[in-house]
Amino acid sequence: MNKDELFIQRCIELALNGAGYVSPNPLVGAIIVHNEKIIGEGWHKKFGESHAEVNAINSVEDKNILSASTLYVNLEPCCHQGKTPACCDLIIKNRFQKVVVGMTDPFEKVLGEGVKKLRAAGIEVVENILQKKCEELNKRFITFHAKKRPYIILKWTQTLDGFIAPDISKMSAEEFENKRHITGFVVQKLVHKWRSEEDAILVGTNTAMHDNPALNVRSWNGKNPARIIIDRNLRLPRSLKIFDQTQPTIIFNYRKKDSTQSNLNFISIDFTKDISSQIIEKLFSLNIQSLIIEGGTKTLETFINSGLWDEAQLFISPKILCDGIKAPTISGKIIHQNKIDGVRLTIYSNHN
Repeated sequence: MNKDELFIQRCIELALNGAGYVSPNPLVGAIIVHNEKIIGEGWHKKFGESHAEVNAINSVEDKNILSASTLYVNLEPCCHQGKTPACCDLIIKNRFQKVVVGMTDPFEKVLGEGVKKLRAAGIEVVENILQKKCEELNKRFITFHAKKRPYIILKWTQTLDGFIAPDISKMSAEEFENKRHITGFVVQKLVHKWRSEEDAILVGTNTAMHDNPALNVRSWNGKNPARIIIDRNLRLPRSLKIFDQTQPTIIFNYRKKDSTQSNLNFISIDFTKDISSQIIEKLFSLNIQSLIIEGGTKTLETFINSGLWDEAQLFISPKILCDGIKAPTISGKIIHQNKIDGVRLTIYSNHN
């Protein structure tokens, strides 16, 4: 790596500290370099709070040297007034001599205008440093603005012989409970960490009924995602954990109910048409930038068959069930493989 790449890499590392807290904003880190030494660092910590550039500038004690310094940031500085003032104005005010940017901001109110504004003020701007890495960091943000939908992650665990769960119709509730846990605590902890980094989590009626999941973050310290439930005929009993009103919960149903009560939001859709596209359209309108789908085979296949997914996280346990509900099949580009606590993890991408 050259000097600029090393400093942008540091911005990416800082930006990751905001994972799970800044959505629907992007992950952004910024550093300030004077005489080839880092004198200030910052990242966007929480939605609605100061941006990375502001935090980096505020971390520098002697503001007089900013005019002889270079600002590095993984995403083009904003040039519009949102919940916070435009970062470009602060950069110009402090008379930075140079700004190095990892990638262009895809948000329509920026989209190259930030760079133009800085150059118009006489600041040297270098663009597209570690661009691919910067795009990977903010793939959710990019997908949301470019495709007008959330970034969609499919996640499931299956046994070595290809079953996603035992068949509850062939056993007692007690037997089902004893067999349904395919992985151990280490994998569960990782899954809960991933949950904390996404805006929402979705399951179908059968998963909600038989597993009675809380769909929250318990084995990791982080925020709970919004719960998305598909319940066509509203047959799920209110005694289930998903109705405890401890976190925002959306229940998609078939033209029976469209209302909001406390933390429960009932939204009707047409189940005679493609439900996946309707759900995604509604979630986009609700500013939900990312969605992890942990539903059963039927729900997962709905999104697989429609092509509406970006990433699939597949855990294969060494356990054998011999019988049960067959796991879905997936094809895509393998972008990651490893073993965690004896369980094989493969991550697929739906993009070339």
